[in-house]
Amino acid sequence: MAQAEGLVSSLVTVRETDLHILAARPLEAEASHLVHHFRNQLENHIAAHPAFLSSLVPLPRQPLAPPIIRDMLRAGEAAGVGPMAAVAGVVAEYVGRALMKELGLEEIIVENGGDIFLARSRECHTAIFAGQSPLSGRLGLRIAAQRMPLGVCTSSGTVGHSLSLGKADSVTVLASSTALADAAATRLGNEVGSRRDIKRALAAAREINNIAGVVVVCGEQLGAWGEVDLVGL
Repeated sequence: MAQAEGLVSSLVTVRETDLHILAARPLEAEASHLVHHFRNQLENHIAAHPAFLSSLVPLPRQPLAPPIIRDMLRAGEAAGVGPMAAVAGVVAEYVGRALMKELGLEEIIVENGGDIFLARSRECHTAIFAGQSPLSGRLGLRIAAQRMPLGVCTSSGTVGHSLSLGKADSVTVLASSTALADAAATRLGNEVGSRRDIKRALAAAREINNIAGVVVVCGEQLGAWGEVDLVGL
């Protein structure tokens, strides 16, 4: 999670969605309403298009679908994965942006299963959690205020329940679209079968348009590409 000086914590859990929100005041009621709203859009779309839930490859765009669905489809297409690879990130961003707009908030952090929508008016640090890697919790990313809002999303082949076809302890992606950061983290995590594959993942990152940077941790080895500012914690 990112630094949270001056912000108040709220927790919202709705089935698979598990949000930790940091803002100027408690937001459980407002955030819960938004989570149900966006989940209803997702669930209705999946009921009408079952492949949306199960596909591991990009699906055709749906111009008439709700914006959250269109963003997931675009993210999957850009990263070369199925749209559900973007689900945690897109929910974090949509809830965060809606809370900012509806309540006039200037700052908010929304974390959903390790995927973060980050909007602060000051520089902050986010820790990199990489399971059993000796680097886990010892490294972080410094995020300048002018780069936010920003998506910071992490995929792991060794931690958590999300589907990953790789063995990376963590792949963290930065992008202005949190949906894209989430989908790209999944795609790049799939590239890492062992620490020898870190360079291959970084090469693949260069081919994904509109991501700002990536950090790959596998065991005691680390690789980074793009606009990343690593700091010790």
